[in-house]
Amino acid sequence: MVRQIIRIDEDKCNGCGACAGTCHEGAIAMVNGKAKLLRDDYCDGLGNCLPVCPTGAITFEDRDAAAFDVEAVRRHMEETDNTCGRYGTGHSQPHYGQSGGGCHDCSQEGAHAGHGYDDPVPATRPAGCPGSMPRELAGSGPACGTREEALSELRQWPVQLKLAPVSAACFNNANLLISADCAAYAHGDFHRKFLRNRIALIGCPKLDEGDYSEKLTEIIRRNNIRSVTVVRMEVPCCGGIEHAAKTALQNSGKFIPWQVVTLSVDGRVIDGE
Repeated sequence: MVRQIIRIDEDKCNGCGACAGTCHEGAIAMVNGKAKLLRDDYCDGLGNCLPVCPTGAITFEDRDAAAFDVEAVRRHMEETDNTCGRYGTGHSQPHYGQSGGGCHDCSQEGAHAGHGYDDPVPATRPAGCPGSMPRELAGSGPACGTREEALSELRQWPVQLKLAPVSAACFNNANLLISADCAAYAHGDFHRKFLRNRIALIGCPKLDEGDYSEKLTEIIRRNNIRSVTVVRMEVPCCGGIEHAAKTALQNSGKFIPWQVVTLSVDGRVIDGE
């Protein structure tokens, strides 16, 4: 079957191991100092490894490849002990490959040594682009006083749909906001009205390559999402983000409360409230 899958340019790869550490399915390993895709059926094609690569060695391509096989991944992860639970072993967070070191995400020192890579990866979290490192933010709480004193309601990073991980602690019991990136500029009270107490994912279907629906489906399917709010602009191209969200909700197989809010180009709410 022809499908989207990652491609690794070994000439650009610097051997940092960040991609191997980020790949939840264990599809990537370090072989002779270079990142290598082990098998096509281990790769889900969602590209969590792309934003952490500091050299741009990983890209998407559409080619004939075996379908993603969850059972094969589960067996592979159990055999290599390269995960903390997504496919049925150990703890609840992904591990970074290392030789003889501990599990740096759940602090089980020495419990997960030997992850099956040909070359050892440094026993520290691999370094990728600092701007794409997932993190949770405290948020400011309710804004007070004048508009000049209003503080951010953002509660996680990154917010770009293309950079966001498929699974993260911030998605647990989250009210999800899927927004066109122009919306926050158009609506003067965006943080208080739409972002407060929500986890945000933003994008522009006109400028971003590819379809958001597959990644959104996995985010909704793999996490306990309580509700979904889509905020889009009235312009036709913005329909892509609404369509992707609706498709993801349908494909996830879950019944989740959702709504779509449409803004005019001057920031007025013209539909959805």
